[in-house]
Amino acid sequence: MAMLEYTPPTDPWVDIIFEDEHILATNKPSGLLSVPGRLPEHRDSMWSRLQETHPDIQVVHRLDMATSGLMVFAKNKHAERALKKQFQYRLTHKQYIARVWGHVEADQGEINLPLICDWPNRPKQKVCFEHGKPSKTLYEVVAREAHTTVVRLLPITGRSHQLRVHMQALGHSIVGDEFYAEGPAFENYDRLALHAAELTFYHPKSHWLKSLFVPCDFAPSEAVLFERFDPLRKLPDYKQLTQCD
Repeated sequence: MAMLEYTPPTDPWVDIIFEDEHILATNKPSGLLSVPGRLPEHRDSMWSRLQETHPDIQVVHRLDMATSGLMVFAKNKHAERALKKQFQYRLTHKQYIARVWGHVEADQGEINLPLICDWPNRPKQKVCFEHGKPSKTLYEVVAREAHTTVVRLLPITGRSHQLRVHMQALGHSIVGDEFYAEGPAFENYDRLALHAAELTFYHPKSHWLKSLFVPCDFAPSEAVLFERFDPLRKLPDYKQLTQCD
């Protein structure tokens, strides 16, 4: 599914929320690519904007173009390797805030549905019990509104479009989702209501646990990851861990 028009927001050009000599974190706006696309007109991205002032900046993880929120970048190769390894071993924890269509009945729950690329309709993904990769999302209701529900989403795995497909499968598509929402759930909103609010990880130099938080601009949000997961405060020994698929 080709991008018909790409007009990313430009104000602010870059919103840096944390920086030291090893890492840099930004608040990516909805509508901006994380990394450049294949075509020249799609070069503008969070990474390419940072590269203007930080030539050695390295991508560690990505957000969908329509998703806003926290992105962490490495400022050198050592930090890049250290952070990517944490994602591979699922040592990071993430919190997203979403507004979904309808009223989510349970106050909290768990979604375990395997996901695979919907190849004829890519980049869409779909649930597939035969060939899909295990995918798990925890959710908590933050607020129930007239026609929608604000939820906190805590992905345990990190599959492409995982949160978007899991909420659709629950019967509550994220509003403004061009791929998975229909009717008023899509038509009444000017953006995907999904925001990456919080990330915990181990600092690549000190190896101490660190948390970064970016408030959501369309719904209430707060830092909760230390309470929900109680991770070790110091980077564990990789020899005692198993790399995740």
